[in-house]
Amino acid sequence: QVQLVESGGGLVQAGGSLRLSCASSGRTFSNYHWGWFRQAPGKEREAITAISFNGDRTYYADFVKGRFTISRDNSKNTVYLQMNSLKPEDTAVYYCAALIRVYPPQPLFPDYWGQGTQVTVSS
Repeated sequence: QVQLVESGGGLVQAGGSLRLSCASSGRTFSNYHWGWFRQAPGKEREAITAISFNGDRTYYADFVKGRFTISRDNSKNTVYLQMNSLKPEDTAVYYCAALIRVYPPQPLFPDYWGQGTQVTVSS
């Protein structure tokens, strides 16, 4: 099973930026589509964005379109999430996951999640 470590979260003011990273220990990283999800307190986990195994296709939820950018570096087994123009409603724990498909993003291992990384956006 793939081991995931998310990092890069923190406290930022509205309008600021953060770059999240997700490092995978699996040797099959480049074979998978990858996505980012988030879960705010009291809410269901929701899909934010996804990228195909070779990076030629992406998906963005409407509420992050134009602000967030997903990318991947298969040589580093890492997927990134660049978040710009952050809003207080972006406050959540952010998780990455290997996917069955890019759209709609569906986790390959729905019962396994990393520890996530907390993003807090102050107004």
